[in-house]
Amino acid sequence: MSQDSRAIVQSAWRAFASHDADQIAAVFTEDAEWLAPPGNATAIALDVPSHMVGRKAIAHFLAEDFTRLFVRDVLVTFHGFHADGARVVVEETMTAILADGNHYANDYCLVFELRDGLIHRVREYMDTARGHRMIFGK
Repeated sequence: MSQDSRAIVQSAWRAFASHDADQIAAVFTEDAEWLAPPGNATAIALDVPSHMVGRKAIAHFLAEDFTRLFVRDVLVTFHGFHADGARVVVEETMTAILADGNHYANDYCLVFELRDGLIHRVREYMDTARGHRMIFGK
């Protein structure tokens, strides 16, 4: 199961990178949730919720909203995919150019919980203070 879980999440990252809402939605359960820290800089800058519910909301964020802030040169460097049953932990660093032309770099840890071969819940952790400095210069 762990190898299958890891492959499901790795495939999901390819869907995320496509910025195609249909491809992205296809990797989530209908009632999926994505939970990021409340008040994180991305949610504030884009005026979007930090807790998204439903595959359509998550797909819209990744396909449309994300690209309004992180406009080019988005690069995700993976440091590890750690799978245990239906749970996969991903360690990564994301860099990008922001809409204002500034450089962004932050470390993330995401915990994916799978159900029936699809992503049911994502818990996202990042350095929120660094994110605020990168996006708002504070």
